[in-house]
Amino acid sequence: MSQEIILFNNKEIRRHRDQKQQKRYFSVVDIVSILSQSADGRKYWNKLKQRLKEEWSEVVTNCHQLKLTASDGKMRLTDATDTESMLRIIQSVPSPNAEPIKKWLAKVGYERIEEMNDPELTINRALTTYSAKWYPQDWINQRLKTIDIRKDLTDERKRIWIQEWKEYAILTNEITKARSGMTVNEYKKHKNLKQQNLRDNMTNLELVLNMLAEATTTEISKEKQPDSLEKSKKIAQQWWKIAWNTKKEIEQKTWKPIISEKSAKDILGLN
Repeated sequence: MSQEIILFNNKEIRRHRDQKQQKRYFSVVDIVSILSQSADGRKYWNKLKQRLKEEWSEVVTNCHQLKLTASDGKMRLTDATDTESMLRIIQSVPSPNAEPIKKWLAKVGYERIEEMNDPELTINRALTTYSAKWYPQDWINQRLKTIDIRKDLTDERKRIWIQEWKEYAILTNEITKARSGMTVNEYKKHKNLKQQNLRDNMTNLELVLNMLAEATTTEISKEKQPDSLEKSKKIAQQWWKIAWNTKKEIEQKTWKPIISEKSAKDILGLN
């Protein structure tokens, strides 16, 4: 883990990044202190925590004691939690400062319900988001196609009862290693990324190879009908020869490696 400090309304919020889980944990006391404008944030959080327990909320069980740097410079244990649980806690803070976040959560919830009724809205939202970030149109077209192909792969994994996050991660790593020679985390380090989405930092050729990998794996899985994680891993590994040969052939034609150190900054011409 690595400790970070972020600012909100010119006040510090302590947080930890867990590299293994790829999660950020925020100091609950810091956030509720700012939102409630309480003189004693720790006391306020203790009362709020008790009320949440009385309401049978499970969010308190998702808070973990982490050592964070206190105001006196010493490392002290304090309650910290991830983004999802932190947003749930914010919903329980009766304060005008919390109201904009609550409105935003309601808006996002409404949009997600609308997208469930009309999945095309998800694509439209992604198109709008990438356009607002000034990604090139040809890159956006490739990226949206990867989302569609990724959904097919996800549906296939659900069909064969691969639903646990850890199992998803294992299979994703197998496919990623086949086409790049690196795990997802190694690939992100290669591009000097932290929490950023790996696909949002791929070049067009990387996206194309990624789509081929996931589409091929989906079709092989449909044909072989695996009924366990191990069998699904073997299918992902079968893609290795196809991916490697394809990668090498393209590199021989273009005289440059497909797996690039380039990130979104390079794609957007910000470097």
